[in-house]
Amino acid sequence: MKFIENLCVVIPAKDEEECIGEIIEKCKKYTENVLVVDGNSKDRTREIAKELGARVVTDPGKGKGSGIRTSADHVLDTDIVVFIDADGSHDPDDIPRLVKPVQDGTADHVTGSRLIGGSSELHGGFDEFMRLAGSSFITFCINHHFKVQLSDSQNGFRAIRGAVLKDLGLEENITTIEQEMIIKTLKKKYIMAEVPAHEHRRKYGESHIKMSKVFFRYVYSFIKYLYF
Repeated sequence: MKFIENLCVVIPAKDEEECIGEIIEKCKKYTENVLVVDGNSKDRTREIAKELGARVVTDPGKGKGSGIRTSADHVLDTDIVVFIDADGSHDPDDIPRLVKPVQDGTADHVTGSRLIGGSSELHGGFDEFMRLAGSSFITFCINHHFKVQLSDSQNGFRAIRGAVLKDLGLEENITTIEQEMIIKTLKKKYIMAEVPAHEHRRKYGESHIKMSKVFFRYVYSFIKYLYF
């Protein structure tokens, strides 16, 4: 498989020792520049990542958003940055498709859409229902406000120009950073795009995010960035 020039894959991770190695190895088919941002794991996540040749930095441990913001200081000379989850829910073999619009110059920020590519996660329980309903509502409002046609505003699997990432001035500490990234991309007149990407169930353990506990933060940050 051909390497992608000047690409960095960033993997925010916390206590993902059972899956982090597999994700790193699959990402290394496309670039040697893999950065694991560790949220103070209590297991062997950091050690495994280092053994496999990934760069490892530690973030303050406040959440995924904190990890993404930390990564911006460590990808300073990178043309394209891909963010991928450490739990196996994203397929690294979708990376070439994800970065292609950036490489072609047709987009500055590309998300992997679960609404087009399908999801094995967004159904079943209350948290899954809240995720799907909330995501759909927020995406609708973003589309209406900016006159765009996105289908998924919440998936963490995405590619972005390094210069755009640094220009966004991100603030969120948790997964609300994903909608913040899209809103600020559009506010600053950068070009958004999306490609199909299937979301798989996490391979091990349970999600660190309980939607019922952070729902109001999603609403607050959505209103904050979209209208102010």
